[in-house]
Amino acid sequence: MGRDVPSVSFTREDRRRYRDKVKLSLDVLDEMLRESRFGFDRPQMGLEIELNLVDSRGEPAMKNAEVLAAIAEPDWATELGQFNVEINIPPQVLSGEGSRLLEESVRRRLNRAQERAARVGGQLMLVGILPTLRETDVSEGTLSANPRYKLLNEQIFAARGEDLHLMIEGVDRLDTYADSITPEAACTSVQLHLQVSPETFPDHWNAAQVIAGPQVAVAANSPYLFGKELWRETRISLFEQATDTRPEELKAQGVRPRVWFGERWITSVFDLFEENVRYFPALLPLCEEEDPRQVLDEGGVPELHELRLHNGTVYRWNRPVYDVSDGVPHLRVENRVLPAGPTVVDIAANAAFYYGLMRVLPSAERPVWTRMSFAAAEDNLRNAARYGLDARLYWPGLGEVPAAELILRRLLPMAYHGLDLWEVDPVQRDRLLGIIERRCVTGRTGADWQVRTARAFGGDHEALRRMTLRYLQHMHTNEPVHTWGM
Repeated sequence: MGRDVPSVSFTREDRRRYRDKVKLSLDVLDEMLRESRFGFDRPQMGLEIELNLVDSRGEPAMKNAEVLAAIAEPDWATELGQFNVEINIPPQVLSGEGSRLLEESVRRRLNRAQERAARVGGQLMLVGILPTLRETDVSEGTLSANPRYKLLNEQIFAARGEDLHLMIEGVDRLDTYADSITPEAACTSVQLHLQVSPETFPDHWNAAQVIAGPQVAVAANSPYLFGKELWRETRISLFEQATDTRPEELKAQGVRPRVWFGERWITSVFDLFEENVRYFPALLPLCEEEDPRQVLDEGGVPELHELRLHNGTVYRWNRPVYDVSDGVPHLRVENRVLPAGPTVVDIAANAAFYYGLMRVLPSAERPVWTRMSFAAAEDNLRNAARYGLDARLYWPGLGEVPAAELILRRLLPMAYHGLDLWEVDPVQRDRLLGIIERRCVTGRTGADWQVRTARAFGGDHEALRRMTLRYLQHMHTNEPVHTWGM
């Protein structure tokens, strides 16, 4: 959501006023887009990483308040569950040695945070879903203390009117109910930001949608939930279900889910903001004093508080972001499909793969999305989440092919070319994309390593706990996951 909210109850008047403010903000955004009021010099890359907290046994540690107090750094924040924290990495350019400097910065920050977290009995873990997490760990009582999470929980369940049904068919079968949104906290991700101009935003968003499936296939790192082996990237299905405001009847009527891939290619960033307003009722109808129309008419830059808050409660896998920095408005594509981990260098490799492709695909003479259906891109994401590198993905000119073959034959060459266009240092380019290549050749992702190791240890909760401790040892070496032994 990107901001704190007070503890409050909402009236019908609150909702009416908020709807009016959101629509006004949408009109103002439309005018700003038509008048080209956005600043854009060169692309900036940003990063957010969500982490789990574990104790010395590898079990969830409900200590985010104590850990954050010990870290005491402004770039660290709470997340939904008491066993989660988040770090925000300032945006920077990718050219030259930018990728190496970014990776080193992340490692320094995480190492410093780990030292301080250890003082209060916590360890930081980079993983898509904590393998040792049990159903009893995700209740309303384990929500973070920040009032925004309690309020969000209340509003989602008020909209649903019933408990959440979580059902995932994988290697095992999960079929259970939850009385809070805390299962969402099991999903820890890496979010990649790319600042782009309004004119090129549609091509960048469409390109990000196209590559979501391959991204997930090669980075899968979430095979376990509540002791069950499910999808290679179970986080995708869990996040969709854990924030669903729709009872079965509204699903049957075709009401859109709040965790949403979308339903069409776009021709303007306005399409996405307008869909969010048109299709989704407010969850947190909180109004600020700003009159965006007045601010714009007086030559200022409106914050568009209500529109941004509403946008933050629609969880697109590739989300449009409006923001203001140093008095200048800008737009970003926020890529949300990747899990955290397994190591910082694996995260850096995933980012290099994404940013390389995003330099080439949006400017192609005949864009990929003009040659494939939107539904095919969504199917790719679903198949990649379920099967990882064993998935078969569709690509124009190839048809359905194994994910590893698609990445090796088509996407990696594009990513190499893209990083060259970004003017990334060739040594860093080869090192990071070489990690993606070796994952494809060996078939070893974080999910694959977890499953093989847990099975070798016996497959029960004790096996998951031992595997988690072994994972932590490997994680701290910062050696890429395809090189890990048992």
